[in-house]
Amino acid sequence: MNTALLSRIVADSSDRVAWLRARSRGITATDVAKLSTPGSILTAADAKLGGTGFTGNAYTDHGRAREPEIARWVAATHGINPSSALFRAEVEHRHLATPDGLVVTESGSVLLSEIKTTTKAWRSIPRNYLRQVWWQQYVLGAERTLVVWEEHNDFVPVGEEPLCRWVDRDDAEIANLVRLANSLIDELHRRTTRDR
Repeated sequence: MNTALLSRIVADSSDRVAWLRARSRGITATDVAKLSTPGSILTAADAKLGGTGFTGNAYTDHGRAREPEIARWVAATHGINPSSALFRAEVEHRHLATPDGLVVTESGSVLLSEIKTTTKAWRSIPRNYLRQVWWQQYVLGAERTLVVWEEHNDFVPVGEEPLCRWVDRDDAEIANLVRLANSLIDELHRRTTRDR
């Protein structure tokens, strides 16, 4: 990994408490995945300030258990190494992302991976996941992301291998997400200063 990227690591999910604390102070790919309309900004602000109460379920537990296995497959087949680092954007330090995988090529290009488990057969990558991918590309300056998903039936993987598809950087989508994220930051600031 290059020095510029290393200097933008804020926390690592191996230290869950520090990672969650750092994430709470910014706008993450998980937050941005839910931002699609002006109304979604208010909902996201509620969740950011009040929490959602969601701590996980059998599906999230399955995803966490399978992710290291799928990440090993991604590393072996595509050369993208697992990552647990939380990065900040180059300019706006409250813009944050933790990609599932990361590699810097010999030419200096940044490639990412994003891993999902699902009970549904995907015809295309769901839009909320695309928003996560574009946000991560923006935060890390990446050109492409390999989205990898493993379908399961009652927590048993369906196929021999995960499925995957490359998603290229989309600067128009990224610009829209940055605008929405900044509106969320403004809304959070408005609420916290009002409550003082």
